Amino acid sequence: MTTTTAEIAERIRDAAAHGTRLRVIGRGHWLAANRPVQADATLPLDGYSGIVDYVPGDFTLTARAGTTLAEIARAARDQGQWLALDPLGSDEGSIGATVATASHGPHATGFGTPRDHLLGLEFVTGAGDVVRGGGRVVKNVAGFDLVRLSTGAWGTLGVITEVTVRLRALPAEQQTLALAVDEDAPILERLTSGLRGLVTAPLACELLSGVLAARIGLPERPVLAVHIGGNAESMRAQRDALAGLEAGAFAPADDALWTRLRAAGAGAAATWRLSYRPSRFAHTWIEGRESIAPFAGAWMHGSPLRGAVRYAVPTDAAEPGSPERLLRALTQPFDGVRIGETLPARAWSVLPSRAMDRLSRGVRTAFDPRGILNPGILGASE
Repeated sequence: MTTTTAEIAERIRDAAAHGTRLRVIGRGHWLAANRPVQADATLPLDGYSGIVDYVPGDFTLTARAGTTLAEIARAARDQGQWLALDPLGSDEGSIGATVATASHGPHATGFGTPRDHLLGLEFVTGAGDVVRGGGRVVKNVAGFDLVRLSTGAWGTLGVITEVTVRLRALPAEQQTLALAVDEDAPILERLTSGLRGLVTAPLACELLSGVLAARIGLPERPVLAVHIGGNAESMRAQRDALAGLEAGAFAPADDALWTRLRAAGAGAAATWRLSYRPSRFAHTWIEGRESIAPFAGAWMHGSPLRGAVRYAVPTDAAEPGSPERLLRALTQPFDGVRIGETLPARAWSVLPSRAMDRLSRGVRTAFDPRGILNPGILGASE
């Protein structure tokens, strides 16, 4: 078990010296995510955990990479605070993996993605050098913004060993509301346009397909789930604003639906996300609904305020070739961002690598000259 940054650095220097390719593993919750890795050995970080520093007055917390989100949540809750990150999956995943994969969930609507929560980090490059970024030092001598650069790099630039995050005050009040949605194109366009025009954005706002709604315990029909929070006056204003959309009556719903929504993709044969301009959301949703209709059990959810839609083909409903056919149906033609979460090996060919350009290759070579960290995770021919 690795217990210090120095040990991690020594392990990486030894691997670099022998050309040993490493698969970096946090808590093992995302091993099937992104592209397959061609590794000779693993570098587990689950033993490198614990909160290093917590300053409630500054709303900042520093934790080792293997610390679970659940542990951070418990510590913050005791001080009336929270880390507004809810990556898809569960809170048993590690903060290091959440940052490395830039994973996020429904509350990205109100608080942004991991880059918006991260204040600083420490990581070990592929050459075994320990590097720190953040605080007053947001760039290193080479001019790289290490914090933003490492977030979402899937461990290909270095092994994240410690992170400092920004916490938020827990809302004085919060509530989850649900609205049965008519998917008629003009009605859906009016609803999503109204949501984008709200003066106060909700904490989370997701449109769920009927199949997904049923999977997480709601009636089987398209549902808009909204999470609002704040003081009593703010809550009244947000409820009035939602009622002003004249889309129907929002009903109180179980807050636990957000946890069930995050976990819904577990065991799916394939999950992926497509992002578009938020103004295209209604059109995208209807097009996606028609594309998944022939695939039994396939479901989708998306954020009208962020323009991202996530699709899944459950294992028990997937026929051979279903993920590839559905992916092609959704992305031909396509001008948005495509991100694979979990796909069969043969389906990755449908999604082009996001890190094949000359600049991306050069940055990676600067931090990992031997290419030993998670080789293949950003593309087979990287």
